[in-house]
Amino acid sequence: MKDSVELQHIGRMSFDVLVNGHHLLLDTSKDFGGNNAGPRPKSLLMAGLAGCTAMDVVSILNKMKIVFDDFRISIEGNITEEHPKHYDSMHIKYIIKGTGIPEDKVRHAIELSQDKYCGVSYSLKKALEVTWELVIE
Repeated sequence: MKDSVELQHIGRMSFDVLVNGHHLLLDTSKDFGGNNAGPRPKSLLMAGLAGCTAMDVVSILNKMKIVFDDFRISIEGNITEEHPKHYDSMHIKYIIKGTGIPEDKVRHAIELSQDKYCGVSYSLKKALEVTWELVIE
């Protein structure tokens, strides 16, 4: 199985990226010659990680018949000062809201995602530290 992305320069530092039939605009800040019209490529690594693990966790929670009112993820990445500037760590905060949320089952769902199912997390862990925490509201 292969995956692919197509990218087309559209001016200054802006690029149109075709991902699975969906267009995404990449850009950078005006400080770096862009128009700040889209996300930066490095940030999309965190978006990919958030989406991958969120889909896993929600799917697992649904199979466990755990009802929640809200689920969100916040990720912070530490970028090195030296070139090439890259993430050396990412921290994922899983935030779930609801009544009677079973912490042990949610933790198990997160562990399954992190240790078995999320290919983005698996790939990133080969290059940087990925940690997580759970917040139940």
